[in-house]
Formats: sequence, C-alpha cells, structure tokens
Amino acid sequence: MKFTKMHGAGNDYVYVNCFEEQVDNPRDAAIKVSNRNFGIGSDGLILIMPSEKADVRMRMFNSDGSESEMCGNGIRCVAKYAYDHGIVSRKEITAETGAGILTLQLFTDDRNRVDRVRVNMGNPRLTRAEIPMLGEPGARVVNEPLNILHTTFRITCASMGNPHCVIFVDDVANFQVEKYGPLIENHELFPRRTNVEFVQIISPTEVRQRTWERGAGETLACGTGASAVCVAGVLNGVTEKKILNHLSGGDLELEWAEDGNLYMTGPAVEVFTGEINL
Repeated sequence: MKFTKMHGAGNDYVYVNCFEEQVDNPRDAAIKVSNRNFGIGSDGLILIMPSEKADVRMRMFNSDGSESEMCGNGIRCVAKYAYDHGIVSRKEITAETGAGILTLQLFTDDRNRVDRVRVNMGNPRLTRAEIPMLGEPGARVVNEPLNILHTTFRITCASMGNPHCVIFVDDVANFQVEKYGPLIENHELFPRRTNVEFVQIISPTEVRQRTWERGAGETLACGTGASAVCVAGVLNGVTEKKILNHLSGGDLELEWAEDGNLYMTGPAVEVFTGEINL
C-alpha cells in the first residue's frame, strides 16, 4: 500500500489515495500503521476517496481502529494532498465527511503548493441530542459540573461533527491530561465517547489547549477541538469570537463568524511518502 505521511499542527496521520489504492480493512490497517514502534507511526489513518457529492471524500480512523466523523487537522491535509497531487485544480473545494460536506479555501506558497487551509466547519451543534449526551435532548451544556475522582470540573460541550467536552483550567501545561482525559472520554454521559479539551485562557483573543482525543489519547493538536474551544469561550463569556489557539503542535486561527459558521485556518504539511506491506 502506498501512503503519504502528513500533519496539521503536529496532528499526524497516514493518508492513502483511494483514487489509486484499495484498503480492504481500514480499521485493522489503522491500528497497524499508527503504531509508533512497529508501524509508520501516527494518530490514525485517513482515506482520500472519490465522492459523488463533493470533490473528495474523507474517512478517518483513530489509532485504536475506531472511525470518527470528522478531523479538523486531517481535512486540511486532505485538501493539500488533493491539490498538490492533481486530484483537484481549484483553490476552493468541497470535501465529504461523516459530519457533512465542508468547503475549504486553499492558500499556496511560491511553489504553488498548499501550505495553509481555511475550513468552514459549519454551525456548532450545541444541544445534548446533537452532541450527543444523556439528559434533556434540547438543553445546552454550558459550565455544568462534572465530578471525576472527587474533583468537580465545569464542562461546556459541543459537536463540530464529533463530540467535544471543553474544560477551562488555570495551568494547562501542568494539568494531568492523561489522568482525567480517559475518564471523561468514557464517561457514561457520552454514549459515543467524547474528545476532551483542557484550555487555559491567556487573553480574550488567545488561549492554550491540550487535547485528549477519543480513540487516540493525547495528541499535539485537534482542529475540531480548537473549534469547540472557540465556541465554549464565547458561550462562557471568557473569549471573543475570533481567537488564536496555541496547541502543543502549533497554532490555529478560529472565528465564530456572524453567519453562524465556525472558520478554522491552519497549516498542512506533507512529511514523506512510502509503501507498506499490511
């Protein structure tokens, strides 16, 4: 199987061009290629596929083999691959995902290679039914208490096509993400599990984020998570609608615009290509 290793702000995946390649069992393949000791090493596997509804289709599998609806950093790399490798020729394209069809604006360098992508992430889903979470289906979850190991966290939840639980903390660098992340990810409140963002407010326009990603553990960046953080900051009155988010692997720009859509802008980088026998 031919593959390309790419990352968006350090959130790295193995990408396969399914216009040319076939992956018969992507769940098993994701587990094998993601292994950082015995495989290629990544946060998961992303398939770039033909679509009847859009320019390309993305399927994304976590390192544990589970399939996710959407990946914000991954979709930027899909757009870069599609343009740089001649699948598309326009600088505004559409991509089909498990969270719907997204529109992406591509920015190129002096070699006409994509280096940044702006993604219209769509409207955040804010009710318990949409996230999904147990409880009153039409209610929002903003600054609600959640007790974990005798500690009370205040959570704000949203879906950006996949579920997110945002928690604001005083010192994110020293926060025990690996301790509390999996407990919240697998909490009974979340029937499909959840991604968890731990966030430190620097100013009304700047935050720092660490993410415990559903099915992958702590990752260097999470684009849908950064988008959910922008929404949570506004809902809690602690940030403005346009912020710079410092993630462990790089920075993302977020804007919850007047049209109700959330826009995310960030880098997309191709690292290397190769072949692997699965």
